[in-house]
Amino acid sequence: MKASLTPATVRDDAFVALLRQDVAVHHATAVRRLRAIAESCQELMRFPVDEPIMHSAYAFGAVLDGTGDQDFVQVAFVLDVPTDELTWGTRPRSYPWLAHQLRLDRTPVDSYWRPAAWPVSNHVIRRPLRIWSTDGVDERALDALTRGEAAPFRLPAPSGDELVAQLATELDASLAHLKRVRDGFWERDWRAEHKGDGIHPEQYLWDAVHGYLDLLEAAEAGER
Repeated sequence: MKASLTPATVRDDAFVALLRQDVAVHHATAVRRLRAIAESCQELMRFPVDEPIMHSAYAFGAVLDGTGDQDFVQVAFVLDVPTDELTWGTRPRSYPWLAHQLRLDRTPVDSYWRPAAWPVSNHVIRRPLRIWSTDGVDERALDALTRGEAAPFRLPAPSGDELVAQLATELDASLAHLKRVRDGFWERDWRAEHKGDGIHPEQYLWDAVHGYLDLLEAAEAGER
């Protein structure tokens, strides 16, 4: 016996269809943004090596899981710089230049910066997908993401012990960085070095405080 379709059922089915279509459009747009960012990373290879060397770029968050707000993308950029120069929540000194070259100032992107010596994954960046490396744009990963089949290309999640150990390492580095910012904040030379291109010394202080407190809260949550 066939189920009868009531007007309410038809409306509900139509709503679900429209919702799925809307999600698909947002996902396709987000993947195009990621591809454009990956191509911009590749363009950086043409610039002199005295700039921070880009190592790789990873997408993470809603665009990989197919849930949540996909009106913006989340990307972690990995640079070959010392860990004490790029603690959690901070940005490289040449951020304005990199942001311009990567078109981050013209793209809805939530960007994070990681040193190559540390794992890209942490308490926020979960099972990321590499979209670019010095070998070029990761076309296979991006194509798989377009099809909703990116899971095999994502990095495995760290074990609980590995995450705790990494948080401890980064927490120590972040506190040391915060102390350096505090000690230099009112020094004329320090302020002069940390000003320009629309970024002020206060932004460096905020980044240092926010990064340290975020790691501290994550570490305390893991202990409970």
